[in-house]
Amino acid sequence: MLPPRGNKMMGYLNYRMRITLQDSRTFIGTFMAFDKHMNIILGDCEEFRRIKPKGQEERQEKRVMGLVLLRGENVVSLTVEGPPPPELQQHKPSVPSGDGGGRGVGRGMPAMGGPPRGPPGMQGPPRGMGGPPPRSMVPGGWGGPSRPPPRW
Repeated sequence: MLPPRGNKMMGYLNYRMRITLQDSRTFIGTFMAFDKHMNIILGDCEEFRRIKPKGQEERQEKRVMGLVLLRGENVVSLTVEGPPPPELQQHKPSVPSGDGGGRGVGRGMPAMGGPPRGPPGMQGPPRGMGGPPPRSMVPGGWGGPSRPPPRW
C-alpha cells in the first residue's frame, strides 16, 4: 500500500508499529493518530523495557498499556511491525450520494419574519433611537420621489 500524497504518516494509520523512545523503551501498538509535533497515539499497546541488574544478566520486562500518548520530543524511531487488520484495510468511508440538487441548510430553527435578534439587552438600541431617521437611507434623499442622479 502506497502512502497518500498529502502526508506519508497518514499511510501508516492502523498499522502495527514499533516505536523506540530516548530512554530505550519500546512501544508496540496500533498507530492511531499523530500531530505536527509528532506526538503519537497507540492503541492496544505494550511496553518493553530492558533491565540489567548488577551482577545478573539482562532481562526484558513487558507491560500491557492499552491506549498510550507518546510525546514526539522523545520519539527516536518508528518501525512497521505489521499491516492493519483485514477488516480495517478494506473499509473505505463513503459519502452517501444525493440527487445533485443544492439546498440551503439551516440550524434547525424555523425562519421568523425579520432579521435575527440576539438575547434581551443585546439587541441594539430601541426602534427610533440612535440611528438615522426613517427613510433617510432610501435612494433619492429624504423619502421624496426618486429622481435620476445629476449629470456633470
